[in-house]
Amino acid sequence: MGAWTRRFTEQSLFNKMFMVTVLSILSVTVLTTWVTVQMSQKLFVQTFSITNSKIIEQIKNGLESFHYANVNIAINVAQSGAIKSFLTEPDADSLSNYKSYYSMVDQMKRIQSGNGTKNIGIAVLGANNRSYISDRTYWYSPMEELLHSSFTQNAWKQPGKIGYSLIGEDMGDTTEPRILAAKALNAPGEKEIYGTLYMMIKESDFRNVYASFTSAGNDVMIVDTTGTIVSSNRSELIGTKSVPLLESAEHITQQGLANQELKMFGKDVIALADYLPMFDFYIVNVIDKESTLGHMLNRKAIFLIVAAIAATALLLVYIFTRRVTKSMRTLVKKMSNVTKKNFHNYMAVGGSYETRELSNAFNYMLDELNDYLKRLVETQNEQRRAELAALQQQINPHFLYNTLASVNILVQRGSKEKATETIHALISLLQNTISNVKETISVKEELVNLKHYVFINQIRYGDGIKVDYFVPPDCMAAQVPKLILQPFMENAFFMLSTKRIAAISMS
Repeated sequence: MGAWTRRFTEQSLFNKMFMVTVLSILSVTVLTTWVTVQMSQKLFVQTFSITNSKIIEQIKNGLESFHYANVNIAINVAQSGAIKSFLTEPDADSLSNYKSYYSMVDQMKRIQSGNGTKNIGIAVLGANNRSYISDRTYWYSPMEELLHSSFTQNAWKQPGKIGYSLIGEDMGDTTEPRILAAKALNAPGEKEIYGTLYMMIKESDFRNVYASFTSAGNDVMIVDTTGTIVSSNRSELIGTKSVPLLESAEHITQQGLANQELKMFGKDVIALADYLPMFDFYIVNVIDKESTLGHMLNRKAIFLIVAAIAATALLLVYIFTRRVTKSMRTLVKKMSNVTKKNFHNYMAVGGSYETRELSNAFNYMLDELNDYLKRLVETQNEQRRAELAALQQQINPHFLYNTLASVNILVQRGSKEKATETIHALISLLQNTISNVKETISVKEELVNLKHYVFINQIRYGDGIKVDYFVPPDCMAAQVPKLILQPFMENAFFMLSTKRIAAISMS
């Protein structure tokens, strides 16, 4: 973490701004997309729940119609004297038995056709063991099997109610499951049961009531109070038990919830449920979230759109940031050239307010720096000229006194020619040192002055002093400060007087 922080700190301003902006854009894009998707899913679930609640009401109405048809059949059968006689009379002669059976069959056909229930198989089973079934495709097995079944026992326990149950393929020797409605038969006002009425409908016909409301990922399941799925558009689930489905249905109906999200059949689903009191069943609408939301949300399209928006934003940020920081980067580059003694690299004033202010400050700094350097150079030149003038003033008194003393001695000795040469050398030396106001002279001129100075000192100290000059010819034109060599020669003659040196070599 520390290395990353240090590496980020060392980045340029442009890189920092760009990286921070990129992270901000990506964070905002991902967060906004996630929130939008979550809100869309929640809104979809709410809307879907409202819509499917209305669908469940329609399915309930269809099932209630089916139930009322069974009720009408049960009432008509219970009110039919022919049917009651067939189910209660003992066996007699063949003619009487045939008349009784014919009257019962005729009455059953009237009842069935009158209720328009052609897809319902009707069977009756009497206390005298007589039985009848309108269509054997609903029950191939002997009717005694129905008599001793739990369906009949439950119907007798509640003679005033029609009980509904699922008959699997293993009962009745049929090829598909059926929904059985059983009703104990007793005369109005009497408690004695004289028979049992069975109304059977194939599960595929029963399913038609709600099949048009189902689709892939949108399933409807009819569950009894034991958790057994008695009907569903998913035929592979019919007859199986699902305790979570029953518990969810009970929880939704008892709590009055609109829906419940849970995991069922290995998937995340949304369940809507309602209770069917006439059937003692629950109707459950199971919605597969992944399948349903997958149709609503095109994740690939969302990803491409978000990626395109993010890429466009990053490109605009890159161009804008680079343009904004261009003046700043130019300023930094020019400021770095100041360390290379480039004091005239002024900054063009432009860009943002901050950049213009920094450019003005930088240019002002260069002006002040150049003015300071100019004044510093002038001060140094004046100081050097003053030092030179002081040196010239320092030479004259001692040198003139000693030289004139030497000339006086030469005159007294009668050496008029040397006295004259000495005076000429002194005059030339004074002209070049005092009269000449230039700060610098050529090496050749300095050498002439130095030779005059040496000649005068040789008069003072004698001819035994040898001075050799080693000056390359190409250095003669070089400019040097005036009288720069004279102090060295003066020190040499001073050393001559104290150390008895007889030769001076200057190169």
